[in-house]
Amino acid sequence: MEMVVGGLTVHYEVQGDGPYVFLLHGWGSNLSLFRDVADTLSARYRVVSLDFPGCGGTDEPDEPWGMDEYVRFTASVISSFSPDEIILVGHSHGGRVAIRLATDPGLPFTVTKMVLVDSAGILPARSFMYHVRVRTYKAGKAVLSSPPVAAMFPDALARFQSHMGSTDYSAASPVMRASLVKVVNADLEPLLGSITAETLLVWGELDADTPLSDGQTMEKAIPGAGLVVLPGAGHYSFLDQAYTFRKVLESFLQIG
Repeated sequence: MEMVVGGLTVHYEVQGDGPYVFLLHGWGSNLSLFRDVADTLSARYRVVSLDFPGCGGTDEPDEPWGMDEYVRFTASVISSFSPDEIILVGHSHGGRVAIRLATDPGLPFTVTKMVLVDSAGILPARSFMYHVRVRTYKAGKAVLSSPPVAAMFPDALARFQSHMGSTDYSAASPVMRASLVKVVNADLEPLLGSITAETLLVWGELDADTPLSDGQTMEKAIPGAGLVVLPGAGHYSFLDQAYTFRKVLESFLQIG
């Protein structure tokens, strides 16, 4: 299915009937990774899965987005269904957006429950080597983007950025790279204490992208939150331990 939001054609899927659940995927992913989760939830809920801009079948924005743009976009998609109350399930970047939605008092709907899966939103401690790497990147970018060097070596900057950046950064277009830089530097920790939605945290024990310590920080900060750790699972814990994740979700959302 498709709708137009803010001039962007948005790809989404809907299944099941009942109270609304919205599935928000992680950076560089798409709604297809949540299909098994949607199948589970549709036994009791009306499940809406969507592709974020620049992912799956949704258009890329014309300019780099930060968290404000992602929140406005997602709120507009949700509002198009006119729900009074919703449940959010967000993985990684989707969790970051879910946290912002759950703490925004100006929205026309209320987030009653939330499942954050290996969620982003906690800024990592920056090591000395991180700052060295950042300075190296900025210096290299300045040199390679200068007109004389760019004219002589037109592909050098792109190769340098690919080498220095993360996998997500390297795979993204220029607009999405700039968007990634904006969102990864958003510190949502100050918002956690104001979350009123009943919140379940699910984390992969071996998550190397948003480490388990992030989940433990969220558990302490979010009132009444519970944390479930999936042994042996990584950043995509809902795929690595699909059966256990499904059972946890069914229990929390009272399915079956």
